Amino acid sequence: MPQPTVSSFHIDAALTNISLALLQNPQSFIASRVFQNVPVQKQSDKYFTFDRSYFNRNGAKKRAAGARVSEVGYALSSDSYFCEEFGVSIPIPDQVRANSDASNDPARAAAELATHQMLISKENDFASSFFTTGLWATDITGVASSPSAGQVIRWSDTTSGDPIGNIRTGVDTILGSTGVKPNVLAIGRQVYSALVNHPSILGRFNGGATTAQPSIASLNLLAQIFELDEVVVGEAIQNTAAEGDTAAHSFILGKKALLTYRPAAPGIMTPAAGYTFSWAGYLGGTNEYGFVIDTKRRDEEDTDVIRARAHYDHKLVSSSLGYFFDAIVA
Repeated sequence: MPQPTVSSFHIDAALTNISLALLQNPQSFIASRVFQNVPVQKQSDKYFTFDRSYFNRNGAKKRAAGARVSEVGYALSSDSYFCEEFGVSIPIPDQVRANSDASNDPARAAAELATHQMLISKENDFASSFFTTGLWATDITGVASSPSAGQVIRWSDTTSGDPIGNIRTGVDTILGSTGVKPNVLAIGRQVYSALVNHPSILGRFNGGATTAQPSIASLNLLAQIFELDEVVVGEAIQNTAAEGDTAAHSFILGKKALLTYRPAAPGIMTPAAGYTFSWAGYLGGTNEYGFVIDTKRRDEEDTDVIRARAHYDHKLVSSSLGYFFDAIVA
């Protein structure tokens, strides 16, 4: 005698209170945390630069009664930026929207996708432009052994690697050549993992790491050890495989580190290693990443289009305020 099964009384439907998307944490993207965002009204413009050598001289002299006070001057030049446009869009046909289940809002999904891809694009642009050799005043390369000029033992070497000494040398180098003390260390995730497991760093906490009392190095504690304001970790990943191919995910920043100076806020006569100029005068109000998300209607196609756009220029302002470590972990 046939009997109905349990599944006969229930037809599977999409849940309305849960869906799954592996969205990255926006804090994993550090481009806007290393180079501050500067909203500008024009796509291109100029800004003034002062020659630091004039400010670091001692021009004060003894003055005799009635004599002219010692006169000094300074050199002033200019540089420029140009905000290129970047963007991505996702079409949503009316039929797709009308046929969507309650838990699957195509507009929300499109906005998340657009924002994510813009973040990845901007982070990748930043990494390829500034996490590289031949740009900053000093380049240091990590090696396995026998370092020569411009090389140090990799920080993943828990015996011979000297991350504290290397970073403090970088601080002294920038401070000694510019008069500006670097305050930010930007590192890739793999570099962070090596640092928090390095004995020289663990030994600074709780009297050293032991089996009974293991030490945990936080970002704040790392910054204190290096005498910096902040250590920022780039944890963002990207899939470099073509659509339809097997996914090939990797960290965007890689096994590198950048010691640099970031001002509390952009300003007049304010030193900075770099800025990100965002053309807010065209797109209107932008978020902290310089993006604008909007919707355009294609009536002839019965389709809405979710768009994410940005006009920006990652701009190197002072190469002397950067000290770069390449391939610093194995």
